[in-house]
Amino acid sequence: MEASVSRRDAQHFRSPRSSLGDLDAEVAGRLIAAAADVALILDGEGVIQDVAFGNEELSREGYGTWLGRPWVETVTVESRPKIEELLDGAASAEPPRWRQVNHPSAHGADVPVRYSTIQVTESGRVVAVGRDLRSMAALQQRLVDAQQAMEREYARLREAEARYRLMFQIASEAVLIVDALTQRIVEANPAATALLEGAGRQITDHGLSELFHAGDAALINSTIAQARALGRTGEVQARLANGERPISVAGSFFRQDNNAYILVRMTAAVDGAAEGTGPRARVPSVMESVPDGFVVTDPDGSILLANAAFLELAQLASEEQARGQSLDRWLGRPGLDLSVMSANLRQHGTVRLFGTTLRGEHGAAVQVEISAVSVPDPAQPCFGFVIRNVARRLPAETRPVRELPRSMDQLTDLVGRVPLKDLVRETTDVIERLCIEAALELTGDNRASAAEVLGLSRQSLYVKLRRYGLGDLESEAEI
Repeated sequence: MEASVSRRDAQHFRSPRSSLGDLDAEVAGRLIAAAADVALILDGEGVIQDVAFGNEELSREGYGTWLGRPWVETVTVESRPKIEELLDGAASAEPPRWRQVNHPSAHGADVPVRYSTIQVTESGRVVAVGRDLRSMAALQQRLVDAQQAMEREYARLREAEARYRLMFQIASEAVLIVDALTQRIVEANPAATALLEGAGRQITDHGLSELFHAGDAALINSTIAQARALGRTGEVQARLANGERPISVAGSFFRQDNNAYILVRMTAAVDGAAEGTGPRARVPSVMESVPDGFVVTDPDGSILLANAAFLELAQLASEEQARGQSLDRWLGRPGLDLSVMSANLRQHGTVRLFGTTLRGEHGAAVQVEISAVSVPDPAQPCFGFVIRNVARRLPAETRPVRELPRSMDQLTDLVGRVPLKDLVRETTDVIERLCIEAALELTGDNRASAAEVLGLSRQSLYVKLRRYGLGDLESEAEI
């Protein structure tokens, strides 16, 4: 019983008469105004008799005009029933209830205020104290926005994971995910399972080197160490544990959830000594090592192969990130560059020194020249692209892209790099300058005659000559 009484008494002062003494109305008014963001004195009819603001932002809203108005008229329509409830409950012996209402604002969104009321005189005079909830509403909105952004990001990640999981499962190439520290196999796709189950062992949760011949275990360990140190490795030949036929093994390093993994790709080696010897057998390794980007695509532009130089230009960590993607994704003019080159390859078979830009995954862009060839293989036609970074070829002091071109050839080079409205303006400048030069040449550099030929006043011609830096205007001024 005592606990219940103490909780009830906690809502009121125990002895307000002795604690507050002879507290006059002036001091009580200051206390109420200091304790609330807005305080209202209402008569028995709910008409505002006095108002005080403890929050300067509320006073700047123009709410000082409330004097003499019914309180219910100062709030929005949906908040009026709450005002009536607050006025009806003011004289109740129950603890005051807090209700949120909205005041209209001339500066934008409504102003939310949380009110509580209490009757202070027998004549029905009521005091309403309010707290400004705008800061809390702003925090709640930020929380909602953050939650929605997080949900969108989770959805994007789930979609990406589903796509890559599908690619991992249906890939015809054998792929293993190996823990970079323990070299334990974490996951294997169906192609890897079909290739390695012949070794007579389970695949997952076993060391990678256990699946290979004892004589090649050191080579596999070295390949994993190289992938961990350099990010990726070239292909090496190794034999499975119970077979003599070698397979090609290559690794790429990546991180996920603060863990390090190696993506191991395995393909069966080509039979026949003729295929494994001679200069032609070294072409793949040469193309992998050349300093220029090399990409092989299908006729639709989807990447089949890409060398390390292209991965560096495109800011990709591994070839798997590029494989299956359209080359158009990284070119400077999406939807245009690749379609133009593909049309020329189908018609002429080759493309030489096609100038464009190549954008990396992290925003870096470089000027490149692309030469391409069509390989009309009946079984699997493809396109080969050699992509050369020409940024170092540019002089130390390059002309800005937006500088006025001195010829139409330079102007056409800007197509795709400069907006159309800027090209039109610069084209007008080029034509105007060429006409002035032709007029000066036609009149033997006679400014008056040139102005007449062009239909300009002499003063307007001088303005344009100064603009384009034509002629010796200083000697003309001296004369």
